[in-house]
Amino acid sequence: MTEQLQQLRAQLEGELYFDNLMRHLYATDASVYRELPLAVALPKNAKDIQKLIAFANTHQTALIPRAAGTSLAGQCVGHGIVVDVSKYMNRILEVNPEEGWVKVEPGVIRDELNHHLKPYGLFFGPNTSTANRAMIGGMVGNNSCGTTSIVYGSTRDHVLELETLLSDGTPATFGAVDEEGFRQKLAQPGLEGDLYRHLQATLSVPERQAAIREAFPKATIDRRNTGYAVDLLLQQQPFNPDGRPFNFCELLSGSEGTLAFTTSIKIHVDPLPKPVDVVVCAHFGSVPESLKAVLLAMAMQPTACELMDKIIMDLTKSNIEQKKNRFFVEGDPAAILMTEFRGDTMEAAMAQADAFTRSLMEAGLGYAYPVVSGQQTKQVWDLRKAGLGLLANIPGDAKPVACIEDTAVDIQDLPAYIQEFDQLMAGFGQQAVYYAHAGAGELHLRPILDLKTAEGQRLFYEITEAVAKLVKKYNGSLSGEHGDGRVRAEFIPLMIGTYNYEYLRQIKQTWDPNGVFNPGKIVDAPPMMSSFRYEAGQETPDFETAYDFSEAGGILRAAERCNGSGDCRKLNFSGGTMCPSYRATRNEKDTTRGRANILREFLTMNVKENPFDHPEIYEAMDLCLSCKGCTAECPSNVDMTTLKSEFLYQYYKRHGTPLRARAFANIGRINSIGIRVPALANFALTNPFLSGMAKKVLGVAPERSLPTLYHTSLRRWARKQERLSPKGPQRGMVYFFIDEFTNFNDTAIGIKALQLLTGLGYEVRLASHAESGRAHLSKGLLGQARQFARANVEAFKNLVSEDSPLLGVEPSAILSFRDEYPKLAGPGLKEDALRLGEHALMVEEFLYREAKAGRIRPEDFHDEPREILLHGHCHQKALAGLEPTAFLLNLPAHYSVEAIPSGCCGMAGSFGYEAEHYELSMAIGEQTLFPAVRQAGKETIIAAPGTSCRHQIADGTGRKALHPVEILWAALKKAQPA
Repeated sequence: MTEQLQQLRAQLEGELYFDNLMRHLYATDASVYRELPLAVALPKNAKDIQKLIAFANTHQTALIPRAAGTSLAGQCVGHGIVVDVSKYMNRILEVNPEEGWVKVEPGVIRDELNHHLKPYGLFFGPNTSTANRAMIGGMVGNNSCGTTSIVYGSTRDHVLELETLLSDGTPATFGAVDEEGFRQKLAQPGLEGDLYRHLQATLSVPERQAAIREAFPKATIDRRNTGYAVDLLLQQQPFNPDGRPFNFCELLSGSEGTLAFTTSIKIHVDPLPKPVDVVVCAHFGSVPESLKAVLLAMAMQPTACELMDKIIMDLTKSNIEQKKNRFFVEGDPAAILMTEFRGDTMEAAMAQADAFTRSLMEAGLGYAYPVVSGQQTKQVWDLRKAGLGLLANIPGDAKPVACIEDTAVDIQDLPAYIQEFDQLMAGFGQQAVYYAHAGAGELHLRPILDLKTAEGQRLFYEITEAVAKLVKKYNGSLSGEHGDGRVRAEFIPLMIGTYNYEYLRQIKQTWDPNGVFNPGKIVDAPPMMSSFRYEAGQETPDFETAYDFSEAGGILRAAERCNGSGDCRKLNFSGGTMCPSYRATRNEKDTTRGRANILREFLTMNVKENPFDHPEIYEAMDLCLSCKGCTAECPSNVDMTTLKSEFLYQYYKRHGTPLRARAFANIGRINSIGIRVPALANFALTNPFLSGMAKKVLGVAPERSLPTLYHTSLRRWARKQERLSPKGPQRGMVYFFIDEFTNFNDTAIGIKALQLLTGLGYEVRLASHAESGRAHLSKGLLGQARQFARANVEAFKNLVSEDSPLLGVEPSAILSFRDEYPKLAGPGLKEDALRLGEHALMVEEFLYREAKAGRIRPEDFHDEPREILLHGHCHQKALAGLEPTAFLLNLPAHYSVEAIPSGCCGMAGSFGYEAEHYELSMAIGEQTLFPAVRQAGKETIIAAPGTSCRHQIADGTGRKALHPVEILWAALKKAQPA
């Protein structure tokens, strides 16, 4: 087949891969299943897809359509060719604001579409928790709903027209047709005509119509993805003379790519919702109590009504980003019901919220009713959206699994259904996780099972079967929005009867006789218990590592935390940092998910003496910038910065450490030699010939300028000072960490930081300590990094406390105390490292704390107006946040600060210097940062705490950026000469 695939690759305008890396990369989605595909295609257009269809028909293989790959039921997993439309087929083709519709390719992201539609006063309503990476094609395939379905319905309700390719490769456009149009379709030759003729002949049979009406979910249940939607076709003309015009789009929506391949989508869009929203976050002592409140909530006509239980709320405590979003939580609730109300004014929205709160109190439901408004409502919904990813944080191999997570019943039946569900789960010795769309009658219910064991796999099946029977009792839908895929397909005959199921099989056979489109989903699925990610009884291998991964249960389990939810696929418009290389390349391998999957795949299946000796892992890790965006923003706490560092350490054991990696890692030692003759060293660093030779030898991009040395080191300067004490009354005492970058390159910044601290009334003490080891950490030289970490913990453990914190100016260096050191220091020093990390602060963090306590005031600074554009360092944003720096720069009167929503600058330490990474580095900078700096006025001050960030800004824009302490030093009323 390799030769045939090579020939196919030559025919495509897009890309085709069949190497080990890409096949393993696409072997999983967000479900429990795993199958190695034959190949992975990234088509550029419909012509490419036609060629893929022809190939599949000729060679008896299948096409598995894929968008964001966040399917929970295994829809994107299969042995054929995975066709990923996300990279190229992502154009917004047409917007018609007058008629209220938009036409898009299937790879357009839902939130990106709404970002584009906002100036028109329009938006696409269905709002999944994955909306910042979920694509319209996938939403159509799954008939996605989300938090706002109680107002805006499902995706199916919005689809007007689909341009598709049928299984024989012929194009067909499906949309609404009147009775005359339907008759014309019946007369049309070819496969498209066959589809109408088959439906007319089979769906007109009275016995079939009666069977469908009898067995399909209640008409009052809007979330209904059980099988193909033939029950909805019955409501259309000609089968219902009083019905709406016939439209095959209702069948194709929710068909999971099994009937046709969609190439463009025309959808109805709505006017923007009312501008003011408030969220009542009602707290309850039990889940059943919260479900009683749902009925009261829905009587108030909210725009969203979502539930989160204690298990998920507890998991938010261990996630850096979501910990901030818990601000409204009071006590220890068993459940929180988040109910949103919207109005044209705050008064109107609050009136609804107050009425709902009163109704709860009168009914004796709940114990706390905080109402969130303004910008903070986004934090509430970010917390809710993180639910899926957070579930992967439960320690151990037993995880909340997706099998019964998508059941939907009539909202009036929900309390009784959940009561029986609880009894059923108790019979299995289970306590499920409850969250999601309470207002729509659908809770995402997950049993906690270890699918690495035979017992866990047995319970997976038995619980699903039992719940399917319970859902059937209430005439509900086994799938409300996630689809049947292969996880629920086995139970469709139970849900709708074998007679109706055979009809679904007929439909599939008519549309796709050769099984080209996503076979094994919805109908004729393989057994539910086949193709799991893990074999029953499979042991998780343990590996000796430099970092302490014991909290996760080892490095492999740290990678297994990724559950495929794909938060790392969000783009710039969504904010945040994760994942900068993916934002520039749009390649799955450049996501945190992709890297975690590759690490998991090859460590799990390893047969090599050195389990890390896999070029596929090296390639997947290559474009990771170690930005730590995932450390904070991945709800599953997948820390790829640490995983990459450990991988390089292990990989170099087999292949040796490259010269460039050793040179960059030991830059502090090299600079300690150069600083003895700084003029000579700087001549070599700036001379085109000499620096060019060095760049060539080390593989540094010739376009890059090299950092020069200051005329003295910071330590040498500090030794010459009589003392680093405040001139006036003393406000406190701090220790100062002199990192290797500030010591040799950014010495002037270090001097100003010391003068700023003493000028504000703080005594500064210095101690003998090692360098930070930041570059060693990034390059995987963990033996030396551990030595530095242990030395620094020993140096400061008895000196530093809350009253005498350790401060530093370079974020990546000082924050190593907080992040890497506790994982590297070893058992004897781990507790000391953890305590030390709590009191190791950026200078801005410390001054922010002092300002909040009233010890630093605007009066300490001059009041001349300044405009400042602030770019935050990635490690700072992940571990400390940007607020302290922004607050401080706003502290002087008439100072105005704007934070650039720039993610990563693209330099990332040595990454941007490396020749093979230079173009990507600059492309990342060009996404947001460089344009913002170029557009800033000449008088605007550019602020950037990171040394790499400042260098990248200089190389990319020609502008000089200042460290925030330089700006504050200059603003100090009694600034000292530096």
